[in-house]
Amino acid sequence: MQTLDSTFAALADSTRRAILMQLAEGDATVMELAKPFQMSQPAISRHLKVLEKAGLISTAIRAQERPRRLETAPLKTAIDWIEKYRQIWEKRYKKLDGLLEELQTMQTKGDRKR
Repeated sequence: MQTLDSTFAALADSTRRAILMQLAEGDATVMELAKPFQMSQPAISRHLKVLEKAGLISTAIRAQERPRRLETAPLKTAIDWIEKYRQIWEKRYKKLDGLLEELQTMQTKGDRKR
């Protein structure tokens, strides 16, 4: 559950979500990731540390560069958790739909008798 907590905490920030969207297109350096934002490179680096701590990104070493890469395993864990609850709620909604349909049928039959 710790991993799930850190994943959702990291995803709670719009800048970090935007960084993940950039990385979904391919690996990028800190400078490349910082371009679309009006914030300092150290601020972007702090966001990257949060994402890395959550396991959402990893850092490679290529000569002088340290490109970041999207890691999808924590996102899959979050999706699986959400899907479990989506299925539970869908079953509940189907039961409610059945009850509403039954009530509407009863009301229609009652209206015909009058």
